[in-house]
Amino acid sequence: MSRLLLVLGLLLVLAGLAWPWLSRLPLGRLPGDIHIVRDGVDFYFPLGTCLVLSVLLSLLLWWLRR
Repeated sequence: MSRLLLVLGLLLVLAGLAWPWLSRLPLGRLPGDIHIVRDGVDFYFPLGTCLVLSVLLSLLLWWLRR
């Protein structure tokens, strides 16, 4: 468990350092993402992005457990 937490922490640090490059990826602006702008309200739900990330993480975890 501690090894998993260390690896996840290191991945978060690396993602934070690589944020200028990661922010250029089209994630968050995919078809299926819901963005509603009304009077004084801005609602955003990245449904398409969540689905893509879920599939990618599921495949990665499946590959690591094999």
